[in-house]
Amino acid sequence: MNNCQSKLSTPLPAREGSGGGSKVDIILCGVGGQGILSIATVIGEAATKAGLYLKQAEVHGMSQRGGDVQSNLRLSTEPIWSDLIAEAGADLIISMEPMEAMRYLAYLRAEGKIVTSSKPFVNIPNYPEEEAMQQELDALPSVKLDIETVAKDCGNPRGANMVLLGMAAPAIGILSVESLREAIATVFARKGEQVVEANLKAFDAGVKAGA
Repeated sequence: MNNCQSKLSTPLPAREGSGGGSKVDIILCGVGGQGILSIATVIGEAATKAGLYLKQAEVHGMSQRGGDVQSNLRLSTEPIWSDLIAEAGADLIISMEPMEAMRYLAYLRAEGKIVTSSKPFVNIPNYPEEEAMQQELDALPSVKLDIETVAKDCGNPRGANMVLLGMAAPAIGILSVESLREAIATVFARKGEQVVEANLKAFDAGVKAGA
């Protein structure tokens, strides 16, 4: 597995909702300017096409490039009444930055999973000691990958967010990998075929690396 450390041996099945349906609660996080909003848009597009109910909390921090960014994304086959994920309620944390993944651990349920970039974005003076942070992540059910290097190897340095989405795709459960590929094509269509293909290549590389 190239540059990837994985503890997700099987996909995460969608949880049963209160009415017997399926649901997945996801926390997306990272640093402003890393493309978290694009990940949310692609997942939202796939969920809409699949006929799922969708709630997304306000994305925080986008106005400040380099600030922390977090979004709650809730998908279900049943109506969703709140757009916020409670503590110990998230099935999945998808993070563009390892410290940001650790920041939201309190929101991860006991059986939840973490999919994160392994490369720190150090822009604060009191950033945690990297080795200790990586060891803590290793002790959790997680997939880590140097997504920036993979994106560059794909010829798409700006596609690290799509690499991360590819890594997370099998763990989302309620959406198929192919439905996310179709959503990428739709979301980026206005930017032209070349951009679509570059993002699909990054996504596929993430799926392969996280397998």
